[in-house]
Amino acid sequence: MAYGIHVFLVIFLRFFLVSCFSQTYFLNDTEGLGHVFDGIGGLSGGGATTRLLVNYAEPYRSQILDYLFKPNFGASLQILKVEIGGDAQTTDGTEPSHMHYEDDENYFRGYEWWLMKEAKKRNPNIILIGLPWAFPGWIGHGKQWPYDFPDVTATYVVKWILGAKHFHELNIDYVGIWNERNFDSKYIKLLRYTLDKSGLERVRIIANDNLWEPISQSLLLDPELSNAVDVIGSHYPGTTTVMDALKTRKTLWSSEDYSTFNDDVGGGCWARILNQNYINGFMTATISWNLVASYYEELPFGRDGLMTASEPWSGNYVVASPVWITAHTSQFTKPGWTYLKTVGHLANGGSYVALTDGKGNLTVVIETMTHNHSLCIRPPLPPYSVTSQNATFQLKGSFSSVKELQLWRSQFNFKTKKAIFFERLSPLKLKNGKFTLNLNEDEVYTVTTMTTGQKGNYPDPPASSPFPKYYKDDFNVQDAPFSEAPNFADQTGVFEYYTNLTDSGPHAFTLRQVLTQRPISWAADADQTISVIGDYMWQDLNVKCDVFMESGKTGGVFIAARVNKGGQVIRSAKGIFFWVFADGTYKVTNDLAGLTILAEGESGTKAGDWHTLSLTVTGQFASGKLNGYQLWKNAVALTPKNGWAAIGTQSFELAQFDNFAITPVIQEIVTL
Repeated sequence: MAYGIHVFLVIFLRFFLVSCFSQTYFLNDTEGLGHVFDGIGGLSGGGATTRLLVNYAEPYRSQILDYLFKPNFGASLQILKVEIGGDAQTTDGTEPSHMHYEDDENYFRGYEWWLMKEAKKRNPNIILIGLPWAFPGWIGHGKQWPYDFPDVTATYVVKWILGAKHFHELNIDYVGIWNERNFDSKYIKLLRYTLDKSGLERVRIIANDNLWEPISQSLLLDPELSNAVDVIGSHYPGTTTVMDALKTRKTLWSSEDYSTFNDDVGGGCWARILNQNYINGFMTATISWNLVASYYEELPFGRDGLMTASEPWSGNYVVASPVWITAHTSQFTKPGWTYLKTVGHLANGGSYVALTDGKGNLTVVIETMTHNHSLCIRPPLPPYSVTSQNATFQLKGSFSSVKELQLWRSQFNFKTKKAIFFERLSPLKLKNGKFTLNLNEDEVYTVTTMTTGQKGNYPDPPASSPFPKYYKDDFNVQDAPFSEAPNFADQTGVFEYYTNLTDSGPHAFTLRQVLTQRPISWAADADQTISVIGDYMWQDLNVKCDVFMESGKTGGVFIAARVNKGGQVIRSAKGIFFWVFADGTYKVTNDLAGLTILAEGESGTKAGDWHTLSLTVTGQFASGKLNGYQLWKNAVALTPKNGWAAIGTQSFELAQFDNFAITPVIQEIVTL
C-alpha cells in the first residue's frame, strides 16, 4: 500500500510541476535561419471543385472570393493551384481542355482563367500553379498514356501557359507533370527545354505531385533531371518526408494536403498540418485540396474545402474554421519570409513555428491540437496527446528588444461546440524579451509584431435552400462569360454552349456535348457522357428536353432522373435513363451502363432531327413521352429512391440539347 501511495505521489508531483511551471522555448536568429517560407495555398481542380462558384450572383460571389484571397481579410491565400483541364473525370467532374482536338485552341473555356484573374485582382502577388490531371485523347494517339509523344504533351502544356499570358495577362509561376501518376524523366527534361525555348525560363517545374519516391532517388541519380526540377511536390505526406528528398536539397512542398470536412474539426486537422509539415518534414508550402467546396455535396469528398459555396441558387455559403486557421499564418507572413531554426514541438504536445521577414518582424504560430475526437481524412493523422501547459518564449538575437506583440487566438471546444476563431486579444507586454502563455488543448495562437491582421466579415449570406423545384434553361446565351451552362456538372464528357449555324430558328443556341474521343483519363470515366443537375433528394419529377443526335445511325442520347452517383464512381451510377437512338429505337434502363433494361422498343428517332423527350417518375413507376406522344409507361424501378436529373450520350459523340426543364410531380391525395 505504501509503495502504491508513493507511485501516486510521484505521478501527481510530475503533473503538478509541468502544469505550474513553464517550459522555456528560445526564439533566436543569431545562429542563422531555416528555410524560406513559400506560402499557403488552395487548389481549384481535381476536378471541377469550383464548378458552382461562377453561378453565384453578386455580391455573394465577390464575398466568397474575398474570404479566400483578399489580404488581411480571411484566408488571405498566397498560392492558387488550378487544374489544366483535360476533358476527363478527375474527382468531382470534368474540366474542359483548351485543346479538345489537335487543331483546336480556345483559351476561354471553363472558369479557371476567371478564377486566377479574380485571385490576382485581390492579391497581385499570389503565386499561380497549373497541373494536368488528364489529357485530351489526341495527345496519346488513342492510348491512355501522355508520354509516348513527349514533344506533343510538352507543347500542349506550354500552350496553356502561353494562353494564360497572352489572353489573360496571367503569369504562371509553376507547372506540374501529371497529378498522382508516374513521371517520365524524358518528358520532364523536354518540358524544361520547351518552356525555355518559348521564353518561359521563369516558369519552374514541380515533380511529381505524388509521393516522395521514386522522384527523389531519380533526381539524385540524374543530374540533368535534377537541373530541370525546382520543387519536389508530395501529396498527403502526413507531415513527414524521406531522406532522399532531403539529400536532393530541393525545395519540398506538400503540394496537395488536407481533404477534410470543413467544419470546426477540420480546421483542427489543418492547424496541425500547417505547423508540422515544416517542423517534421521541412515543407515550405502547403496547398489545400480543395480551395472551396463548390460542387454538389453528394459528389465524392463533399464539403472538403477551406469553405463551402455549393448553393448559387440561394446565395448561401459557409465560412468555416479552416479559413481562420489559415489566417493565423497567412495574414502575418508572406512568401519570402524565413523560418527560424528554433522551431519544434511543445513539451506537453503541440508545436510552434516562428518566421521573420529579416527586417525585425516576427510571427510565431502555436497549435495544441489533439485530434482524438476526429480523423483527418487525408492523411489519416494519428491521435495526438496534448495536455494544458504554460509555455514561456524567450526572444533572443535581433528580437530581444521587442517590447510588445500582437496576440490572436482560436479555441476549438469539441464538447460544447462553442468554438471561437481568430479572436484578437490584448497585446502581450514583454519584459526582458520574454512572454508566457497558458496553453490548453485544441487551441491556436499567433504572436506577432505585425499589426495588419483583421477578421474580415460580411453580413450573413441568405439562408440555405434546396435547388428550385421548377427549373428551365433554353441555353439562348450569346457571348456567355463561361462555356458551361449554369448548375450543370459534367461527369463524363464536356457540355458547352453552342451556336448552331445550321439552324437560325428555335434551336440557334444550344448545349452541345463536344468530345468524340475518350480522353487520357485520371479516374474511371464512364463509356457514356453525362452531366447532372439539381437536388440529389429529388424523387418524383418530370424531366423534359429537346435532343439532337449528330452521329448518323450510331448515335444515342438520354435524359435521366434519380441519378445516384457521380465523380470517380460515375461508371456505376444508377437511376432511370430514357434513351433514344439514331437507328429508330429506344430503351429505358436502371443504370448509366445500360445493362438493366426496364423497357425498350421502336421510336422512329433518327439523327439530324430534333426530338422532345419527357420522363416522368412517380414512386416506383416511370413513363416517357416522345414528341408529346406517350411512348412507354409504368416501367417499374424500385431503386434508387432519389437522385439528380441528367442529360447525356451513349458514347463520346456530338449531340445537342435544348429547352431543358424540370417540374415536380404532384401526386393526387385520395381521401375517403
